[in-house]
Amino acid sequence: MHPCLTCGACCAHYRVSLHWSEAEPSLGGTTPVRFTEPCGPHLLAMRGTWQAKPHCVALIGAVGKAGGCSIYAQRPSPCRELKAAWEDGSPSAQCERARLAHGLPALGPQDWPLAKPVAA
Repeated sequence: MHPCLTCGACCAHYRVSLHWSEAEPSLGGTTPVRFTEPCGPHLLAMRGTWQAKPHCVALIGAVGKAGGCSIYAQRPSPCRELKAAWEDGSPSAQCERARLAHGLPALGPQDWPLAKPVAA
């Protein structure tokens, strides 16, 4: 199982800012506008992420147990760009920070049994 399907730490750690066009269907945007709020002249934020203790409105389940994104196929570009640590064979400082902030261990190459071994 993909580790992100039981995590959700990044969804409850970072502000997710996106260009308004990502939520504009007439321009090809796919992120549902009802999940966003203005956070600047040309930016939106995912609701719930623009606060002292971020928690994205699209996050379902519990962080570290069965956390997941309810709009995964429509998630904005910052969410698409944040990679899980070692998913592609390299570390991810963003993933590690979010996991550690929620008391979860950092991911390692061993968490990806189907991945190619990392050369030492």
